Amino acid sequence: MARVRKPRKPVERPSTPLALLMEKHLDDLRSKNYSEYTIKGRRVHINFFLQWVADRGISEPVEVTRTVLEAYQRYVFHYRKKNGQPLGFNAQHDRLVPLRVWFRWMARNHHILHNPASELELPRLAQRLPKAVLSASEVEQIMLQTNIHDPLGLRDRAILETFYSTGIRRLELAQLKLWDVDLERTTLTIRMGKGKKDRMIPLGDRASAWVRKYLEESRPQLVSEPDDHFVFVSNAGEPFAVDYLTELVSGYVNAAQINKQGSCHMFRHTMATLMLEGGADTRFIQAMLGHADLKTTQIYTHVAIRQLQEIHRATHPAQLTKDRPQAQQQARQDAADVFAALDAEDDEDPEAAS
Repeated sequence: MARVRKPRKPVERPSTPLALLMEKHLDDLRSKNYSEYTIKGRRVHINFFLQWVADRGISEPVEVTRTVLEAYQRYVFHYRKKNGQPLGFNAQHDRLVPLRVWFRWMARNHHILHNPASELELPRLAQRLPKAVLSASEVEQIMLQTNIHDPLGLRDRAILETFYSTGIRRLELAQLKLWDVDLERTTLTIRMGKGKKDRMIPLGDRASAWVRKYLEESRPQLVSEPDDHFVFVSNAGEPFAVDYLTELVSGYVNAAQINKQGSCHMFRHTMATLMLEGGADTRFIQAMLGHADLKTTQIYTHVAIRQLQEIHRATHPAQLTKDRPQAQQQARQDAADVFAALDAEDDEDPEAAS
């Protein structure tokens, strides 16, 4: 059955000078090749501010002062969600950063004489560890929840195997096209990932086998015409919405009854952590995840605890046994290897890691 395409909602015309400048700012970002997802996020966060100032009778850019912005920051801090919980500091940060960028753009383009957001202090962000990381046995328990004898269940198994093997983002999986999957070489090509960067990564033999089975047996039964050549399609035969992917994966996680909460991103954390524990170099994980900065990847070194436990058992006085000399020798060798790796990184050009 042919797919019926829903008409897009018309964009409302700006009703205030501030709203008009927001649209011009977003058009400028679009002309500089920012992704539509980035632009959509900026629109959402700036609109929160526009609604707040409109309730206070502010519509002109010159009316927005540093005092106004600081009052809005206090409002964001005290804001309560529908469940009564406050916004986390990361969420507060996300609401304020687009405003700083927007007002800087207005000042540079002479829409305002000075930038009232130039000295706006942003909340400090905590470096948080991933909420949940799965063990290999827990992953297998989740995989067993899929009904591989059903077209949808077979599709879901292929999706879970792809997340587990590659650690790609949910949007990257949703945007995969048929020509991005090379089952002979067992590779995936991620096009226009975060930062609009392409990368090629291993898919793995097991995941490749499940994807092949899905493409041959399940996808022909699910896809609707016209075929847009997306690898994974929804129950309606259309490309996946990322929120639906989240619901699908979290449903299998809950069904496995492993007492952990998470979805697509939990498989990303799991892949990185288990590979590090298996001995993979951090830079290889960086390439897999598509991180521009190695510092982003290094959070997983805090999660990969097994190697630290081994060193602790080998060196801590409360853990030492009659094999103490041998344990100490091994610990010294491990430390030497770590220091050598750090020295090697210090000698490299810092730009090469970004």
